[in-house]
Amino acid sequence: MEGGGGSGNKTTGGLAGFFGAGGAGYSHADLAGVPLTGMNPLSPYLNVDPRYLVQDTDEFILPTGANKTRGRFELAFFTIGGCCMTGAAFGAVNGLRLGLRETQNMAWSKPRNVQILNMVTRQGALWANTLGSLALLYSAFGVIIEKTRGAEDDLNTVAAGTMTGMLYKCTGGLRGVARGGLTGLTLTSLYALYNNWEHMKGSLLQQSL
Repeated sequence: MEGGGGSGNKTTGGLAGFFGAGGAGYSHADLAGVPLTGMNPLSPYLNVDPRYLVQDTDEFILPTGANKTRGRFELAFFTIGGCCMTGAAFGAVNGLRLGLRETQNMAWSKPRNVQILNMVTRQGALWANTLGSLALLYSAFGVIIEKTRGAEDDLNTVAAGTMTGMLYKCTGGLRGVARGGLTGLTLTSLYALYNNWEHMKGSLLQQSL
């Protein structure tokens, strides 16, 4: 019996040595501060320092000089494409409405369907071109202002929106330039206010306390 027990201990010791249990062990107190969320309990055969399992940094690696958030140049493609698709969808719905209204006195026939389809495609292309052009100008001005100032904040958004409105309405004379600039300034100011609304509410709440 004692021989069997000795053989069992030898076998266990050999397996323990194979899995690295011969190294420094860690008590329950050492493992108490290790976050095990989403992890199985540590095996006693793993010779791992639990301090290395604490992740207090980001789990992704950024290239040298890269920012954690996308800049205006990266967002420009999404902005332009999204505005084109939004304009096309809105124009198609508007064209369908106009087509049905203009052909309401006609019976359902092939000429009426063709006329409605022409109105849908015409309005879709018009609105997609309009919103896409505005998005292109806004993104270009935003990238230029960001590179010039070397900073990314709401001032770039407001300035880019104002310059976009001015340039888009420059064919209407000084009055058109002023009207377009005021429209762009108003829209981008409302957008910046919406983005910072929670921060402003928190600041006002702290000041009131």
